[in-house]
Amino acid sequence: MTFGFMPLFFVGFMFTAGPRWLDAPDVPARILVLPVALMVWGWALTLAGFHLHHLLSAAGVAVVAGAWSTLCFFFNRMVWRSRAPDRVHAVLVALACTVGALTLWLAALGLALNDALWIRSAVQIALWCFIATMFSVVSHRMLPFFSANALHFVAAWRPFWLLGGLLGMLWLQAPLALGEIWMWPFPNELRWAQAGSEAGASLLLLWVAVRWGLVQSMKIRLLAMLHTGFVWLGLALGLAAISHAMMALTEGNDSLGLAPTHALTMGYFGGTLLAMVTRVSSGHSGRAVAADGPVWFLHWLLHTAVVLRVSAAIWPSQSVALTLLAVAAWTSVCVGWSIRYGNWFGRIRVDGRPG
Repeated sequence: MTFGFMPLFFVGFMFTAGPRWLDAPDVPARILVLPVALMVWGWALTLAGFHLHHLLSAAGVAVVAGAWSTLCFFFNRMVWRSRAPDRVHAVLVALACTVGALTLWLAALGLALNDALWIRSAVQIALWCFIATMFSVVSHRMLPFFSANALHFVAAWRPFWLLGGLLGMLWLQAPLALGEIWMWPFPNELRWAQAGSEAGASLLLLWVAVRWGLVQSMKIRLLAMLHTGFVWLGLALGLAAISHAMMALTEGNDSLGLAPTHALTMGYFGGTLLAMVTRVSSGHSGRAVAADGPVWFLHWLLHTAVVLRVSAAIWPSQSVALTLLAVAAWTSVCVGWSIRYGNWFGRIRVDGRPG
């Protein structure tokens, strides 16, 4: 999910929203076809290698890494050539993409060496410094903008100190995660410092969610979908703080397991993704940019799946039942959304405009 699904999702965003952020000309889709196709074929090769030989998987991930590196080069070149007055968010996206390329190459090396520690390290760096960074940069730029447009009494408040602090916290998680892989156990002093910083960041982000119009957004479903997705980022750091405090108190014996990770990936990434693809699919097909009854139901079903999966991690004795319920709910969301929106793709826009 970290290396396979998310970068493919990012490609569409980078080369549609990116040119608008940078006052650059539109990017022809034809130049993206080959690297995207290579990524898909690379993952097919990787999956075959998982069952046949680790060198085959390494070759597959190397193909993906080369294709993604090519896409990063295209985007970095667009950023470099831009003369837009505000390029901060685009530069950070370019940085995150570059980290993603480097970690893909690291994962390919880990597979070639058949070394699980290097592979796990690559995934952790990518999770925090690539995927979470991309989502956070986009949230900082787009959420206040969408809110100010839809809720005229909410100002587009997005100070750069907030973005810097958020990215600093996310990037701090990467070396801490690497430390857990390579240097277990952590000293208690470091655990308490980790828990304290995560707790502070959690409270700040939950306050930011309210400041950006979380309560007011509930009147506009599609906007509410974006806001509730962002709330999970604050909750994920809050759960991480509780988990690391428990570890400090019990010398690493007790924790919340993977609950914070599920809150981050399923809650923040998944909830934000559902809202964004719904918005983009509606707009690019020439339909009203809004969430109707079916997608509003899917939105809450997705969050139910997140709660179930987080609960399964916290409540081990019931983890099998809760995980199966989470799987059923999550699958229903994916299948339901595909049925609802999938037949829009590849068709002429209903408003008659080009596209």
